[in-house]
Amino acid sequence: MNALTHTTASVPWQRLTTAYGRGTDIPSLMETGQYEELANLIEHQGTLWQTTPWALLILLRKLAKRTPQQVTSEEVELYMAVASAITVEYMDSQHTMETMDKLLDEKYLWPENEEEDESRWEEETPPGYESEAFISYYYFSYVLLREAIPLFTAMLNGNDKLAPAIAELLLLLEAKELFEK
Repeated sequence: MNALTHTTASVPWQRLTTAYGRGTDIPSLMETGQYEELANLIEHQGTLWQTTPWALLILLRKLAKRTPQQVTSEEVELYMAVASAITVEYMDSQHTMETMDKLLDEKYLWPENEEEDESRWEEETPPGYESEAFISYYYFSYVLLREAIPLFTAMLNGNDKLAPAIAELLLLLEAKELFEK
């Protein structure tokens, strides 16, 4: 399945991790626009999680269908938090998965049963946190945010209230893009 064809229902949220456990609540948080809570789950202290690129994929698709006035400051802050966590070493595709879909291969997913989650976190490398997969969470999040630059630009031009925050986000993404070249 191609990442572009994924929907909220097709992502195995309950088998992907966040900063505070499984991603089971992410679909309802996205549906109800609880962006601050979402941001806390997909980015925490500069770390991105298994759920991050998938949440961005869905959120950015929804963003494309809304007017700039419908966007909230909490949503912009979510994008800013993710963008801020991405550093130069995560922008190179050389050490990442070939495609975002590979991140949903069985070997990277957590088991259906959550009973042993605590002991799994204590393993040297918990499921889905092998180097290539972990770097891919950052890389694909970066790619998704860069692809959304036209959306953010439209928001900048169409929402005076959020323009300063959106301008800051765009500057951050453009600065990162310069490092990539």
